[in-house]
Amino acid sequence: MSKKGKKAKMPLSDEEQLLLFQQKLLAEEEMAKKKERLLNQFLKDKLAKEEHNSALNLNKINTQWRTVLREVKTKELHKDIEILSQTFERVVDCKDSVIKSLAKDLSEAEEQHAHALRSHLHSIDQLLALQRCRLNLLEENYNMELEALTKEFETERKTIIDQHEKEIHYLQDVFMAMEQNYIDSEYESKLEFQSMWDDLKNKNLEEKHFLRLQLENIVEDLWRRFQDALKNYTDATEDRKIAFETLKVKDEKSSKEIEAQMKKIQKLQDSIIILKGKILVHSRESEEQNQDIREDKELVLVQLRKLKAQRTQARGIAQENLLKLTLESNATLKALRETVNKGEKILKLAEICRKFETEEEKVLPFYSSVLTPKEQEEIETMDLEEFNEELGKVIMDYKGMENFWKRYNKVKLEQLSLWHRRAQLLEINEKLREMLRQYLDGISVSDEVLSQLNPLFIINHRSNLPQLLPTPTAQPATYSIIEAAHVVSHTL
Repeated sequence: MSKKGKKAKMPLSDEEQLLLFQQKLLAEEEMAKKKERLLNQFLKDKLAKEEHNSALNLNKINTQWRTVLREVKTKELHKDIEILSQTFERVVDCKDSVIKSLAKDLSEAEEQHAHALRSHLHSIDQLLALQRCRLNLLEENYNMELEALTKEFETERKTIIDQHEKEIHYLQDVFMAMEQNYIDSEYESKLEFQSMWDDLKNKNLEEKHFLRLQLENIVEDLWRRFQDALKNYTDATEDRKIAFETLKVKDEKSSKEIEAQMKKIQKLQDSIIILKGKILVHSRESEEQNQDIREDKELVLVQLRKLKAQRTQARGIAQENLLKLTLESNATLKALRETVNKGEKILKLAEICRKFETEEEKVLPFYSSVLTPKEQEEIETMDLEEFNEELGKVIMDYKGMENFWKRYNKVKLEQLSLWHRRAQLLEINEKLREMLRQYLDGISVSDEVLSQLNPLFIINHRSNLPQLLPTPTAQPATYSIIEAAHVVSHTL
């Protein structure tokens, strides 16, 4: 046992101690992080509960405060309604007198307006007749211009075709003339070359034959002289020396003449070579000229094809433009007829709607703006660049329709107000029927009345209504009842 204890209590090395220390630090850091997470989660839950409770309490306080405010406001509104009803009756009496005076003015204004409307409609009929005449004249002018354009197009087409055919014939003639000129020049150059070749050949042969004969005569003469000299040499040496010197001089002369003849022959050969080179150059130049002529011919053919293609393309474009022009003219005529029909329909509808207008609408067709001056200034100073370009253009195009939209909106508002008024009257009618039914049920006695709650049905000083505890906030239901005469006076 003592040995095992000693082995267990052996001192650790420095590395092992560092590892243990690091492990302890890591464990402590993990514990601290866990504690922080738990604490944060707890605080978040607590904060959420507090917010929920505070929201509930605020809602409860707001509901209680609203009930108190409603009670106070209802009392104030009841007092205000009584005061306003009295002032309203006074104002109604004043305005009845004003309406009577205005009715006379309206009758006179209606007569004047009817007279103005008749004159306006007469002038509109005249304008429509003038517009129809103008449209007929424009249509006739259009047809005349169209015929003139078609005639001009046909004449130009014929002139272009004739000019094109003339140019083609001219080019063909030029091409044939150039080919004939080339053939003639080639034949002439060949003949000249052959004649020059024969002349030079004959001259060379003649000169060669002449030189050969001359040399042969000279050689024979020299041979004879040599024989004589030999004889004389044999006779005497002096005579031989003299003869030798004379022969030597003659030999030098003959050698010079031979060299001169050889130079002539060389010159003739050089001239022959030069002439051959010239002939080759002329042949090459003629071939190049022929090649250039062929290329010009091909270019002319290519240009001819291009001109033909341009002519066909121009013809197609002209036909397309003519079709487009006819289609657009038909479309414009249809659109103009539709606009005329729309205008006639609008005038007819205006005449029909005029019959259903009230006197107030006849006098004041356009109501004044409901906006404040500041709002109108803001709308006027509003920059249309905030909108899209297309939307801005549409707004500017329909700016002249403001009065129409005013009347349209006025009619819509009156329609909505009438629907609202109808709903109110239906609700009041339903309430009155319910009250009348309750009253009749209270007067009459039947099985149905006895089975339902009835405040007039009392037995032993007790009714069949349930006993309700009075509440301090409960108030009797009030119904605002408006007399029919009052409504009729205000609507008229």
